[in-house]
Amino acid sequence: MSAAAISVRGIGKHFGMLKVLGDIGFEVGEGEVVALLGASGCGKSTLLNIVAGLAAPDAGDLWLHGERAVGHDERRSLAYMFQEDRLLPWRSVRANIEFALEAMRPRLSARERRERAATTLETVGLAAFAEHHPHQLSGGMRSRAALARSLVGQPGILLMDEPFSKLDPQTRAQMHSEVLRLKTLRPTTILFVTHDVEEAIVLADRVIVLAPRPGRVREIVNVSLPRPRSATDADVAEAIRRLRLLV
Repeated sequence: MSAAAISVRGIGKHFGMLKVLGDIGFEVGEGEVVALLGASGCGKSTLLNIVAGLAAPDAGDLWLHGERAVGHDERRSLAYMFQEDRLLPWRSVRANIEFALEAMRPRLSARERRERAATTLETVGLAAFAEHHPHQLSGGMRSRAALARSLVGQPGILLMDEPFSKLDPQTRAQMHSEVLRLKTLRPTTILFVTHDVEEAIVLADRVIVLAPRPGRVREIVNVSLPRPRSATDADVAEAIRRLRLLV
């Protein structure tokens, strides 16, 4: 494996008397796509929030690109795609993408923000909808806009918390292809949460299977199948079947 972009070392988390995560450890190599898979309640999203800096662990350490992460400064090269697209309804698609650049340091000029947003929208196929507002977009287009907003800052690490779970199967498959296509254009480390075994096999290089109460690593599964992957392929279908036995 290449050098670790993310190193989770003995992470634990409590909410009151409830132990949500217990002594979790794993690494994500630079440029890897890794899935966190498990049943509801196993702490997948909590763990992702700790990596993002949105929650603090009660035990253990987190390292990003070889440096211990103790605050938000270490996470400037990190982007987060939530379950909801969280597009601002009063802003155009272009302005939503620019919003992700407004807090960047060093500060970008208005022209630089507009140019970078335009390039990113072109990359995800939404250039023609730049001045539309979120309510004018389909579900798949909103997901692409949210993906563009996550990528416009050129993050080294992209975290995704089931951002495609509300899409229909065909649109979700299209978004899987889009994520992998964009990753070939600019290498990015991806750590994503899912409860969908097929999604994990189709997207990931490795799948970290979490067991619940408290969340802990049950098994780490390597997925060495060539891409693109389709559940209709015999090898992919067999990998999905085997993974379902672990969840």
